[in-house]
Amino acid sequence: MIAPEVVAKLKKIVGEKGVLDQPADLSLYEYDGGVDKHRPDAVVFPRETAHVVAIVNLARESGVPFVGRGAGTGLSGGVIAARGGIMIAFARMNKILSIDLENERITVEPGVVNLDVTLAVQAQKYFYAPDPSSQRACTIGGNVAENAGGPHTLAYGVTTNHVLGLEMVLPDGSVISTGGHEQDLPGYDLVGLMTGSEGTMGLVTKVVLRLMRQPELVKTTLAIFNSPTDAGNAVSEIAARAITPVAVEMLDGVMLRMVEEATHAGYPLDAAAVLLIELEGIKEAVEEQLEQVREACLASGAREFRIAKSEEERALLWKGRKNAFGAVGRVSPYYYVQDGVVPRTKIATTLKEIGKISAKYGLTISNIFHAGDGNMHPIILFDARKPGELEKARHAGEDILSYCISVGGSITGEHGVGMEKMELMSKLFTSDTLDMIGRFKTLFDPTCLLNPDKVLPTGRGCMEIRQKPVTAETML
Repeated sequence: MIAPEVVAKLKKIVGEKGVLDQPADLSLYEYDGGVDKHRPDAVVFPRETAHVVAIVNLARESGVPFVGRGAGTGLSGGVIAARGGIMIAFARMNKILSIDLENERITVEPGVVNLDVTLAVQAQKYFYAPDPSSQRACTIGGNVAENAGGPHTLAYGVTTNHVLGLEMVLPDGSVISTGGHEQDLPGYDLVGLMTGSEGTMGLVTKVVLRLMRQPELVKTTLAIFNSPTDAGNAVSEIAARAITPVAVEMLDGVMLRMVEEATHAGYPLDAAAVLLIELEGIKEAVEEQLEQVREACLASGAREFRIAKSEEERALLWKGRKNAFGAVGRVSPYYYVQDGVVPRTKIATTLKEIGKISAKYGLTISNIFHAGDGNMHPIILFDARKPGELEKARHAGEDILSYCISVGGSITGEHGVGMEKMELMSKLFTSDTLDMIGRFKTLFDPTCLLNPDKVLPTGRGCMEIRQKPVTAETML
């Protein structure tokens, strides 16, 4: 618990209505989209950078942990207040500050919803490329913290490829600006370092983003398969033909049936898997690639290849994909979304391994993922009300991620490490690499009060990072 006088000072900074400290209110901020929970002692809502500076200074002077929060849609426990303390929620810093279409730039506060960036410029035929499935709710600050991806980042790149500048409040209360509207500024790439740092090095208060022009032509297709293995092979075949669609999404039979029953998007209920593939660009190039993709899918065993005939049909197919996680909630009271990456050539074998893990633990595991870049999202269905089921779900998730590592992949593609995957970091990185990650953390946050107990394995977090012995050589 934090001292009452600290709460009183928070209320002086942002006003009485800008602070929550009652148990009923705090319970709404003890979780994100993952399975971990821990309640903060107070939630504070700044409206400007000066408020954030004052809150950070108060936390540091009081020795109180603090963590930033966007919309709470993250899936790795990244915004959980692991040690209680102050949660700085950016929902009220939600203004679009400037739009510069001439130079394809937009400057926003961290609480701006992802989709609202595109909505602000689409009438002028521009858009913002990174589009997480939660884009109707997730905010830019959280996207920057987690380096969020999405279906359309196969060709366009993830968040880090579209963040040009940041204003940040560091743990010592100082405000820095790095990057900006200009292209390729000199100096160290602090924007790249901070994007994906999971809110452990600083708090984002302003973001300069890259906008893109809408393409001349968009074609959305649905390839239908009687085998998930065939669908996985089709992804490899498309890549072998040197074609990079803007999106290649795969849903297995379990998932597509849940999605279809919830959204009526037009997915076939009897299929074992589907690929949702989108191509865009210059008209002639798209039409040529469309034929190549059709041939690749049919050669890999697709029983049917559909092309959306209208914008309404295209939107409906994407509605099914973007609302998939919500559809799962109609079937299972609890589910655990994983986020592993494998080489595209290993997708088919990884799906088989996930099937084995499903049988091993007696849990249904459905699959929906960004097949184009091998970013797997197995969804483990369980019932936490049954003793031991949450533990089984966690173990199943660990087995899946360990397998991803074993075939040359990673434990996360876009959800982050957070507090969910910390112990797996030692399977992915060497001891020296983990030490270096820890030194970066303490360089920015020497007091270790900002978002503690995240990313690094137990025993390598703040105050516990192993130091190399001092020798005569190291002192020179």
